[in-house]
Amino acid sequence: MNIEILKSIIIEGQELLQAVNPLPRALNLEENARYVVVGIRQAGKSFMLYIRALELIRQGHDLREMLFVNFDDERLTGFTVHDFDDILKAYTSMFEHRPILFLDEIQNIEGWEHFARRLANQQYMVYITGSNAKMLSRDIASTLGGRYIEKYVAPYSFREYLLSKGVTVTPQWMYGKSRGEVERHLSDYFFWGGFPELNLFATKRQWLNELYEKIILGDIIQRNSIKNEAALRLTVKRLAENIKTPTSYNRLSGMIKATGLSSSPASVANYVSVCIDACMLFALENFSSKFVERNTVKKHYFIDNGLLNIFLTDSETALLENICAVKLYRKSIEDPHHEVCFYNKEVEIDFYLPQQKRAIQCCYSIKDESTLEREVKALVTFHRLYGLRAAEIVTYSEERTIETPTLTVKVTPLAQWLLSD
Repeated sequence: MNIEILKSIIIEGQELLQAVNPLPRALNLEENARYVVVGIRQAGKSFMLYIRALELIRQGHDLREMLFVNFDDERLTGFTVHDFDDILKAYTSMFEHRPILFLDEIQNIEGWEHFARRLANQQYMVYITGSNAKMLSRDIASTLGGRYIEKYVAPYSFREYLLSKGVTVTPQWMYGKSRGEVERHLSDYFFWGGFPELNLFATKRQWLNELYEKIILGDIIQRNSIKNEAALRLTVKRLAENIKTPTSYNRLSGMIKATGLSSSPASVANYVSVCIDACMLFALENFSSKFVERNTVKKHYFIDNGLLNIFLTDSETALLENICAVKLYRKSIEDPHHEVCFYNKEVEIDFYLPQQKRAIQCCYSIKDESTLEREVKALVTFHRLYGLRAAEIVTYSEERTIETPTLTVKVTPLAQWLLSD
């Protein structure tokens, strides 16, 4: 690798730190720990690196200790695992400090984990980010050998989104002046999602479309050598249109074939897998299914409502379920005892948390009596089958408590539900 190019990249990284004003976000990082941070593009991973570097500088570290390399830089085209040592050579040719390494979007370099392990063995302080969920796989974790802490980063939660708008939420927010602000910001968050940088743009749909193209072309098609781009794109579109429905690969394949394209169930399964690897989608299993069905008939959601919304019209019902799925999924990553699935057998239950025996239905409005009766009846039936400790219906704005002879059902407005712990 050209050492002079690497020198320029290192210096530019230090200059960026002197100029950057990162968007606010709580890091919750342990001191002196090394991290592998993974999440979808534009979730805020790079800003987390900037925030951490600035924290270290405030603690007394020298700016010249900071060694930033973004592997999305087009000047690093052709960079391979054999070039990693050149980064340290370029740095040590300019500075006498022991560097603190910030390696951004490193998933582009095959075999990066071996270099990361060597850095840890040599006691370097290292922070790594990437946009591919395989970076958290067992194989990678085994290579890293427990030397790094894994951290998953998604776009802003609603609480983080409010903080980015200068709204601090207290436990009694729904009774004070901030209630109007919270509900006003909920509308934007509900339709356009929580990508931190999106806050800076007025043309939100255009920004989201451009992000989607970058993910599809760079993180999915190019990285995985996808040949049938049209079938991949149609798979994502059909998943978006069926966001509330358990979908098998056979059914998806049939949808695609109906348009005149050729795509086998195996190909569709691969398309879904690479979209999950790119952190754009995630899947939930059916609590009641046999093992084979658990792995082939799932419900698929988008990690951010903004990305889902670019595919939809009349989207409120789908967006409500997706936004609830995202919160539950993020919690399940943070806490392995917070497993989340759905139930589709005798009745349909949108979300079920087995360890908590908690069932959740999502319904934009229950003002229609037949809708209310359907949702409550499903929860009561599920309670009779499995025994619930908690039953909820999440709506956009309605709140009440429904008492049945066997079960209490709490109806919660979305803003309260998203801000609850």
